[in-house]
Amino acid sequence: MLITTGETVNGDLVKRAMQLAEATGSLYVPRNKTSIALIAKEYKDDEVVVVVKDGARLSRQNEPELSFHPSMGYVRARRILRGESDPMLTACDIKEGDTVLDCTAGLGSDALVFAVAVGKSGHVIACESSHSLYTLLLEGMKYYRTGKPEVNEALRSIELKHGDHLSLLKQMEDKSVDVIYFDPMFRQPMLDSSGINPLRPFANRAALQLESIIEARRVARKRIVLKEKAGSGEFTRLGFQKPDRSRSKIVYGVIELDNEQ
Repeated sequence: MLITTGETVNGDLVKRAMQLAEATGSLYVPRNKTSIALIAKEYKDDEVVVVVKDGARLSRQNEPELSFHPSMGYVRARRILRGESDPMLTACDIKEGDTVLDCTAGLGSDALVFAVAVGKSGHVIACESSHSLYTLLLEGMKYYRTGKPEVNEALRSIELKHGDHLSLLKQMEDKSVDVIYFDPMFRQPMLDSSGINPLRPFANRAALQLESIIEARRVARKRIVLKEKAGSGEFTRLGFQKPDRSRSKIVYGVIELDNEQ
């Protein structure tokens, strides 16, 4: 992966780009008024993260550019700050002060919602297996600014980890987090989803493994939650309580752990 800056370059952006390259094992390339396409061609690498003032953009040849933006996560965060409910938080039974492990960070929208909900006394860990998305998140979560200081603070508080969530779970101690959350790419994709479509080229499409759920049962104290399409067979395959019938296309399956030894 290559790291460069936007067309408007200053010393701070160059420093950030160099630091991001070092932190992610990527190659920093000076922009020098060169197009992203030419940089990718010259260095024979079609994935380029562009560091800009308010975060970062991810470019891949022949794919739409992907910018870091909390998107609906910001809208949901504002609703939470107004005291409104959120279906994901309800499914996860999130309380202020909880520790949450989001095993499928994506663009970080759900992790942001968790971070706002658990507050300063809580903790959110977000794991992303895609090196491209992890790099985008690492820069975006640090520098993106919304119109709400509380949301910005929540973004900065998220502990981001790169790697396979199963490997991470195996390293964690028993009953060390309250809630573990999975939002893998759906087995039957919703191709009409404008929010997910730009993410598809970079996302991990692998099915959730049963071994991940076994490890999650060991690590979580309260609940394990899976987000999937309504009617998905993944809930039964992985041992989740089937969600109640709902008109929503997207539902949450739950494994309740409070009574497990």
